[in-house]
Amino acid sequence: MIKLDIINDVVNKTGITKTKAELAVETVFESMKKALAQGERIELRGFGVFNVRPRKTGIGRNPRTGAEVSIPPGKAVRFKPGKELQSID
Repeated sequence: MIKLDIINDVVNKTGITKTKAELAVETVFESMKKALAQGERIELRGFGVFNVRPRKTGIGRNPRTGAEVSIPPGKAVRFKPGKELQSID
């Protein structure tokens, strides 16, 4: 599924125009990006939780040369599915 599929679902289920549906979906995604950039936790009941966690520094290897490469610390977005999403067969 891609963003266009989500927009089309919104159009089909609500009957609003495609332009308004695209604006709504974009607004939701931008709000989520902004919240995660500020380090906030996003909890969507019945779906799951998005949060930002620090990523450890470490040493990796270049697969081509085998040389060691230092991996700098950073942040990564994590998603933990909710109970309803986990029980999908």
